[in-house]
Amino acid sequence: MDVPVDPPVYTAKSYKSALKPIWCPGCGDFSVLSGIMRALTELQLPPHQVSLVSGIGCSSRLPAYSTLYGFHSVHGRALPVASGLKLSRPDLTVLAVGGDGDGFSIGGNHFVHACRRNVDMTYVVMDNSVYGMTKGQASPTTDPDWPGSKLTPDGPGVAAFKPLEMALSAGANFISRAFSGDPLELARHICEGIQHPGFSFIHVLSPCVTYRPEQKAWRENVHTGFAEPTDDRREAFLRLLDDDAFSTGILYKGRAGAFQPSTEATTTVASLGDQFAI
Repeated sequence: MDVPVDPPVYTAKSYKSALKPIWCPGCGDFSVLSGIMRALTELQLPPHQVSLVSGIGCSSRLPAYSTLYGFHSVHGRALPVASGLKLSRPDLTVLAVGGDGDGFSIGGNHFVHACRRNVDMTYVVMDNSVYGMTKGQASPTTDPDWPGSKLTPDGPGVAAFKPLEMALSAGANFISRAFSGDPLELARHICEGIQHPGFSFIHVLSPCVTYRPEQKAWRENVHTGFAEPTDDRREAFLRLLDDDAFSTGILYKGRAGAFQPSTEATTTVASLGDQFAI
């Protein structure tokens, strides 16, 4: 007589490695790690069917703190690696993580085209408006008059990058903003982002208590500004006109289909060689 076997039940511990995070005490990235683990637990995704890809920076240490298949890529290159993985292995759940410097500066062009291609993957960016790992320089999302860096004592002097506006313009199919101080809400965003087809972008306000101690006040500044997601790009743009950069919620859930070309070979090495024969 065959005894039915219950499916495995995964807990947050199922996704955590034995390595302890070395972030500064109070860093918002701790909560983002927790939010990701909560989301995977909620969805009951087997760890071996999830891949986590990162670039360079404090937040990009995340793959090492998980039991997922991880890839720690070079600076700014998490998205092309994650896109290639998802296109070649559409059966996998693919997440990419990084920071504002990694994602919007050296990786900015990859960010734009990842939104445009709309591959079915989820990108979580932990934004603290500073290069925390390299001692506090201004980042793409730093306010132009921020005086906190010795390299830019009068502020960077250039307009801050607007991640949500850029993602919407470039074609991301799911766009949200969350606060690391609310990991339950963040986990909800990640769950919905994973389940929504196409490229999902989750912008996380994640304070750097070491180089931007004033960001501790973000807890009082964040507010629900996107109460309900819209599937209308024009409406989403109008909402962003009134955004004070602290509005949280799911802004946009598009209806575009995910980009997934066939993985079947359409040619052979020999046939390619024949085309160049003289």
